[in-house]
Amino acid sequence: MKKQFDPDEYTTSTRSTLSSLIQAVKDCWIWSKRRIAHKLEHLKPSNLLDILSRHGLALVVIIIAWEIIEDVLFPLWFIWMGNNVHPVFFTGAPAAWLICLHWLMVPLTFSFWLKIRKTIGGTDE
Repeated sequence: MKKQFDPDEYTTSTRSTLSSLIQAVKDCWIWSKRRIAHKLEHLKPSNLLDILSRHGLALVVIIIAWEIIEDVLFPLWFIWMGNNVHPVFFTGAPAAWLICLHWLMVPLTFSFWLKIRKTIGGTDE
């Protein structure tokens, strides 16, 4: 048996609707500010210097290795693909020098390194 609803239960005043909308926007704004502040804490110079002092050599090796991969191996791979798969891959060789992926791959590789290091037995924190 279906429960019968009073039609007045579905109606709400404009003020009630607007106040709930404003509250939802405020909650979203507060949440966004809190998340952004948390993310920006990671970019404080003291935190960055701490990371550099703890993982300096690993970070330098990751940056240099990615530079070699991006500037040497990617163009060679695209040339090989152009010879063996399809000639359109030849366009990827100069594009590998023009498109920079450091902003994405170095942090991903570094975080992957930290996870591997923790599972092997190194303690960071």
